[in-house]
Amino acid sequence: MKLNEIRDNEGSTKNRMRVGRGIGSGKGKTGGRGVKGQKSRTGVAIKGFEGGQMPLHRRLPKRGFNKPNAIELNEVNVGRIQQAIEAGKLDKAAAVTVESLVAAGVVSKPRDGVKILGVGELKTKLSFQVHGASKSAVEAIEKAGGSVTLLGAVAQA
Repeated sequence: MKLNEIRDNEGSTKNRMRVGRGIGSGKGKTGGRGVKGQKSRTGVAIKGFEGGQMPLHRRLPKRGFNKPNAIELNEVNVGRIQQAIEAGKLDKAAAVTVESLVAAGVVSKPRDGVKILGVGELKTKLSFQVHGASKSAVEAIEKAGGSVTLLGAVAQA
């Protein structure tokens, strides 16, 4: 089979209906839109209109809530921190903080802090001063001989 021999399966595509092309086409004159009225005109979309009945999207209750003061944390995996150390961007001796991660280019902006997640492997002994850490991340850090200090009110999750 060659690229110029590739075709769609027979009957898988249909030609576009050409409306308004004369009475003999079966879709001429009004073009299948009926006669007069708002919906026969061009550029009209009455989405969600149910003939005056309260539309479904207004009958259903609102759901969900966005906390206006929600804490927005950067999420960083321990494997990503190990990559930064191997690349020489993070200092092994200094504590890993939000500022050091921003300076190393691991996270783009500080936001409200950093949460460490446990994906990947950490081989270096490090001390972390972060706003949150998952259980698996704490295990990985302590296994490598490091320590985790949680800042602020965000508890371990």
